Amino acid sequence: MTKPPANHGKPWTPDQVQNLKELAQHNTPTRVMGLKLGRTPQAVASKASDIGLSLKPANQSPYGGRKG
Repeated sequence: MTKPPANHGKPWTPDQVQNLKELAQHNTPTRVMGLKLGRTPQAVASKASDIGLSLKPANQSPYGGRKG
């Protein structure tokens, strides 16, 4: 069995929420966010949902192509 993350079961601090927002703004993958915040990817996604934060990459073509 794997070791739980450092912040497993602990409440989110305002600093962690701010870091989550910054990481999401830079289109950081959820798994990487979890590693940086000491949380599971599921916890990151759950908190983002709770605060109304979208983790979907912005301004990217769904097919990876360029326009024009």
